[in-house]
Amino acid sequence: MRIGELARRSGVSERSLRYYEAQGLLTSERTPGGHRDYGEWAVDRVIRIQALYAAGLNSKKIAQLLPCMRDGDGTPSASATPRLVDELTAERDRLDRMIADLVRSRDVLDGIIGTASEGLGAAALSGPGGG
Repeated sequence: MRIGELARRSGVSERSLRYYEAQGLLTSERTPGGHRDYGEWAVDRVIRIQALYAAGLNSKKIAQLLPCMRDGDGTPSASATPRLVDELTAERDRLDRMIADLVRSRDVLDGIIGTASEGLGAAALSGPGGG
């Protein structure tokens, strides 16, 4: 498939796809006319890349990680290393801390909303003149 179709099917801009290629995250064949040509596998690859970026990983880490993910046929890659597993575990732990911080922030906000809502309810009961 051409780059435009891959962009449409993956929801990623053509510019991003070119960047992924420049970073070694994605590869394409070239047609005789010089156009990029991707296999069906590229859609899943791009979606994985997007998910890894969303998780806070940089392109260098993603480039290390992609070969270790399960291939399209479901078989695991043999290129994982203990160091990479340790680094990815640290990334996951970082995300867990961020999630916990966000949950605490949401809980504080819920408390403030509850207090503000109670105050509005009391003001409504006392009427416009204040009682």
